[in-house]
Amino acid sequence: MNKAAATLILSGLLGLTSVGCAVTRDQSTVGEYVDDITITTRVKAKFAEDSTVSMMSINVETLKGTVQLSGFAKSAAERSRAGDIARATPGVRSVKNDIVLRP
Repeated sequence: MNKAAATLILSGLLGLTSVGCAVTRDQSTVGEYVDDITITTRVKAKFAEDSTVSMMSINVETLKGTVQLSGFAKSAAERSRAGDIARATPGVRSVKNDIVLRP
């Protein structure tokens, strides 16, 4: 695991401790909330490992297993690759790819 991926995972875990047991954004259980944070962290870590995708330009949010990607991509290939990575991540039920191509 590279340093960027380890940093993302650590920040995800630290995020868990800062929110405590609060369930927000309409999750029905604390377990779903934790699962969503785990999925988001995994997707971001995979972006960090992939040379095609700029993890700094693409935002990842997860709600009840649905991953929403937003931000900007330099090419259609980068946008497509980000969606493929998210779909291949364990726990992901669906992906909403709202990434916009940068003009």
